Amino acid sequence: MVDSRRRSFLRGDVRSVTSGDIATVPRPPWSLRPDSAFTDHCTRCGDCVRICPRGVLRNADGGFPQISFAANGCSLCGDCAKSCKTGAIDPAASPIAFVWRVRIDERCLNRRGVECRVCGDACEARVLRFVPARGGIAELQVDTAACTGCGDCVAVCPVGAINLR
Repeated sequence: MVDSRRRSFLRGDVRSVTSGDIATVPRPPWSLRPDSAFTDHCTRCGDCVRICPRGVLRNADGGFPQISFAANGCSLCGDCAKSCKTGAIDPAASPIAFVWRVRIDERCLNRRGVECRVCGDACEARVLRFVPARGGIAELQVDTAACTGCGDCVAVCPVGAINLR
């Protein structure tokens, strides 16, 4: 049985992302780490949320910005960082936009023998590639080292098989 927290995570809510002592709340790209540094600097002004061209940032619990890949991924345009006057979002201080990386689970249509390549089409970094297989459908290969954590692949997966960890 899938609990509600995991179900919301698979829909693009990456609230349960963890990486060592890194925050579990999915903050905007280049957010200060750990999360306490981010929340100490963020004034909850909402400028980053308003300027986000893809609408992936939203005000979450306590008014702090949070990212959701339910409808789109992050283009890494940097508008949120440019709008942040406090330095809570700072590419110079946090050069890696996101700490999480793509993971594909057992529900993946391609891995179940069904021709599906929507995640590969959505991935500009070419992390998700399809290699021709003799006598069958092209096989999904994942290069997690090249993943930016942008979430473009999460929103397009028809079965919710892609998550970020």
